[in-house]
Amino acid sequence: MIILGIETSCDETAAAVVRDGREILSNVVVSQIDIFAEYGGVIPEVAARSHLEAILPVIDKALADASCSWDDIDAIAVTHAPGLLGSLLIGTLAARTLAILHEKPLYAVHHLKSHVYANWLKSDVQDAVPTFPLIAMVISGGHTQILYMTRHNEFQIIGTTRDDAIGECFDKVAKILGLPYPGGPAIAKAAMGEMPDGVRVTAGNPDKYHLPRPQVDGLDFSFSGLKTAVLRAVQKELQLPISHPSHDLKNHLSLEQVADFAASFQKTAVMILAEKLKKALQMHPEVQSVVFAGGVSANQALREGFPEAYFPEPRFSGDNGAMVAAAAYYEIISGVLPTDPYALNIYPRIEIGAA
Repeated sequence: MIILGIETSCDETAAAVVRDGREILSNVVVSQIDIFAEYGGVIPEVAARSHLEAILPVIDKALADASCSWDDIDAIAVTHAPGLLGSLLIGTLAARTLAILHEKPLYAVHHLKSHVYANWLKSDVQDAVPTFPLIAMVISGGHTQILYMTRHNEFQIIGTTRDDAIGECFDKVAKILGLPYPGGPAIAKAAMGEMPDGVRVTAGNPDKYHLPRPQVDGLDFSFSGLKTAVLRAVQKELQLPISHPSHDLKNHLSLEQVADFAASFQKTAVMILAEKLKKALQMHPEVQSVVFAGGVSANQALREGFPEAYFPEPRFSGDNGAMVAAAAYYEIISGVLPTDPYALNIYPRIEIGAA
């Protein structure tokens, strides 16, 4: 079964062709990171306009790279929730039109489901697939959730963030430290002493600054307090009052201090995930696999801290069309029927499994 997957939930315009949910025939991603690095975050209207310009060329290239014609495509899959409204609209309108034009079944896929199924894509590093029951930790700029799965296409949310997502926390801490957007890769590099513009310093000391780990009952998370703790620690280190504006702190930090704060924050964030994962496994001793998914799953320190867990290839940790096609394949073999392209709706905010 050959599926064309389309992804436009945020700031990547992506399309891919995947066979049987695992074999990647093509994978094309046009990122808008360079556009939004200057602003420190995504501007929804600009993102939607960029998708509009890129969507058809990206789809055409995905088909060409896979050496496929429309006759070879068995189904089209597209992200319809959650995400930025304008971005979702561009991808779904393209997918709906193509499904009607080429008479292909259309599958509307939840974004978090796609991230989980990135772990089923064939990898140069890891060819085995997760076994059920499993726990999936979805960690990205917009989401932090722990999911419990007993079989394909069945998701139970057992933990979620009560405020900021972990990726959002990385972005905000990076801004405090004067590091570029997106914050996750920037902090990981700074912790290793790799600063912007190719400058190198000694790797950061992850034990230099002791940051609090929020105590939240059950399996839920809270990251807004950690962001504030970093802000206060920086102000204290610089002997500046708490009224000093956060956007100016970067002008007073040395590169060595940036490296130490990046390493200390990264260690604390990974420890928070580890504590919740340990608790989840204690609650579900029958679990056979642990899966990480989402943009933050590309973090090397995180990967080194969980050597037995499943991680997607770093290129599939971020948004891409291959994971959408993979998720649709496992929907199909689970008995999910295609959606009506004339009736497909988008949902900027909706829980996994709700639509």
